[in-house]
Amino acid sequence: MKIEGLDYNTQREKLVMPEYGREIQSMVDYAVALPTKEERQRCAGAIVAIMERMFPQTQDGTERRQKFWDHIAMMSGFALDIDYPYDISNIKKMATRPDRVPYPSKRIPVRHYGRMMFDLFDKLKAMPDGQERDELIRLTANQMKRDLAQWSHGSADDKKVAADLEDFTDGTASLDLGQLTLEKVDATREPDRRQRKKK
Repeated sequence: MKIEGLDYNTQREKLVMPEYGREIQSMVDYAVALPTKEERQRCAGAIVAIMERMFPQTQDGTERRQKFWDHIAMMSGFALDIDYPYDISNIKKMATRPDRVPYPSKRIPVRHYGRMMFDLFDKLKAMPDGQERDELIRLTANQMKRDLAQWSHGSADDKKVAADLEDFTDGTASLDLGQLTLEKVDATREPDRRQRKKK
């Protein structure tokens, strides 16, 4: 609903740097639209002077002034054609959006073991028999037991661990519970965050 005479910020264009407010953004937009470079240069200098008065508590020196010039460049979308007193190439790089990081799309059968455990299951499938593989099976099984205790309401049965290990490695890795004793997990232990009390 639009009411004549009312102009809400939510209906306006989003600010590049909200800390300076809409008035400074309007000044920068005005400077960009000026016809001559000389006028734009003079206007930009006046805007920087206002910005300095807005934030007198910031540190003095070259870095402080460069920061304001960098911010003007960003607020103009790097469209302000002037002779900047400082190099703004670094701020241009910082303002560029990084490439999107692809999210891993591989699905896992159960979440309580996590993706890293399924990477270990794949590794176990391809490993040759030997002492190193036996040790990895032991470490994997103990971590599975801890994961079960944490995410399965305290239920961490050794037989369940052995069955899951064999299942998720397509039968290539198995536990002999008669010879290998898994670590004991205290299933009743409260998470650390609940034990913390305010002093």
